[in-house]
Amino acid sequence: MLSPLEIHKEKILVVDDEASIRRILQTRLSMIGYEVVTAADGEEALKTFRNSFPDLVVLDVMMPKLDGYGVCQELREESDVPIIMLTALGDVADRITGLELGADDYVVKPFSPKELEARIRSVLRRVEKTETSGIPSSGVIYVSNLRIDTNKRQVYKRDERIRLTGMEFSLLELLVSRSGEPFSRSEILQEVWGYTPERHVDTRVVDVHISRLRAKLEDDPSNPELILTARGTGYLFQRIMDGPDI
Repeated sequence: MLSPLEIHKEKILVVDDEASIRRILQTRLSMIGYEVVTAADGEEALKTFRNSFPDLVVLDVMMPKLDGYGVCQELREESDVPIIMLTALGDVADRITGLELGADDYVVKPFSPKELEARIRSVLRRVEKTETSGIPSSGVIYVSNLRIDTNKRQVYKRDERIRLTGMEFSLLELLVSRSGEPFSRSEILQEVWGYTPERHVDTRVVDVHISRLRAKLEDDPSNPELILTARGTGYLFQRIMDGPDI
């Protein structure tokens, strides 16, 4: 009989065409308590995903049959599962493209397995419901034409459900928890992604997620009225007044 811990193991899908990387990650992630399934190419990744329902996907960019970008795009059409992409060293374009397609974070190859393990823990922790200061006791926030339900982690725009990934919602929740106050990119990265930027390019994770949120929530993303740029600092959410406005 399975123990409760075994029954509730979080499942991770590792997708990489290098057998050595799959083997190392499967061994290490299994040792720290995750259930691990693997795939060697993009087509196998989609099939395995649909059969195993993982809690998180580690996804290489360069793969045969269907590359990581294609897999990420297809996954985002049907799921909000957290995705961490593995990208080539020094190729900033790889990282930004993956984020724009819906990945939650990236790790640069060659990488330390400990770094990837830390990123996995951070992403899984942030996509779970958390208590955030500045949120009403009801857990529901009304601003402009949005209804943000922090208990169900759902957002509605004019009564239409807007699908956000777990990390997108965590970012939105952080911004509204201190509406009217600016956050620096480094502060957002630490609070939402759980690590301190080592290079300036790391903060692009924040910029791309802000762009994705604006595209989903703003009436005119090129002229945002909700998620504002704090010049010289970072970003802030417009000050929220009490009571519904829709």
